[in-house]
Amino acid sequence: MTTDLTFAAVAFAAGFASIRQFNETVRDVFAATPTQLRAARRGQGDAVAGTIALRLPVREPFDGAALLRFLGTRAVPGVEELVGDTYRRTVDLTYGDGVVELSPANGHVRCRLRLADLRDLTAAVERCRRLLDLDADPDAVNDVLGSDPFLAQLVAGAPGRRVPGCIDGSELAVRAVLGQQVSVIGARTIAGRLARALGSPLTTADATLTLRFPTSASIAAADPALLPMPSSRAKGLQALTALLAGQGAAEKFVLDPGSDRADVEARLLAVPGIGPWTAGYVAMRALADPDVFLATDLGARHAARRLGLPSAAAGLEQRSRAWRPWRSYALQHLWATLDPPEDRAGAPPQLDATADAERHARQE
Repeated sequence: MTTDLTFAAVAFAAGFASIRQFNETVRDVFAATPTQLRAARRGQGDAVAGTIALRLPVREPFDGAALLRFLGTRAVPGVEELVGDTYRRTVDLTYGDGVVELSPANGHVRCRLRLADLRDLTAAVERCRRLLDLDADPDAVNDVLGSDPFLAQLVAGAPGRRVPGCIDGSELAVRAVLGQQVSVIGARTIAGRLARALGSPLTTADATLTLRFPTSASIAAADPALLPMPSSRAKGLQALTALLAGQGAAEKFVLDPGSDRADVEARLLAVPGIGPWTAGYVAMRALADPDVFLATDLGARHAARRLGLPSAAAGLEQRSRAWRPWRSYALQHLWATLDPPEDRAGAPPQLDATADAERHARQE
């Protein structure tokens, strides 16, 4: 209904084994043929050549604006951008690349995809859902966190807060290391330089997004002089990317929600320059672990002190156990108290104040 794709392309992209099965299912569900459904929408302006338009359901409440602000302040030039209320970025998938566009709406997220190969459709949708934490159950989270007297007001003020995920776990790990000891803006600048030096050109035409984020293999094999960072950190980054690329291992090191957190953290901590903060941050965003708490984080400790919670790492860690199994969400609420308020015109802040939080402990 929202594309100019052939029905055969739609059927196979949606996972049907045959056109006949597709046609029969559509008739059973919608009491109309695919041709009739498309004709009913003709002239309404939904179809854009080469674009697949979808609605991604989300459980409300959903604070999409906060997620966009988080992603926008970290957007890597050429790879990502925030345009108004739409987050856009390139994706590198199994069969080809593409561009995704995500815009929060009422009860759903508007998703537009331009893919080089339709076989990547299911994977692209899954990654978008993971990025925006669309499968979270806010009621379950709020029941636990909202019952805590120290967090109750924060939860009531932002009941739809989510934990930002990622499009690709390996990319997230690389960017976590790139951000060590620098601000959010500094990390974005370094990532942009790395993308320009080692990223592959996008084959799916786009006016402003031109690059795919560098693969782990390309970073691991790069001349260290091309890496925009001190040599000691460059060595650590290449050790990490060699691990992620599966060099010298029987199988590739995967960072996604199906990975075992204990195993992932153990292998990350064995990499020079990676400590508990970075390993935990990767577990929270790449593994979608809902129960990560970074008690040593300076930002979390500052926020805890303001709320009357223990500010020493040991005491805060002990206190955070009352928020299980949703400590990743509790951490987002704490970090959010550090953000400067929006101005009266509603413009987002120039710099997410969680930069301090994300710089902490990066002498790792």
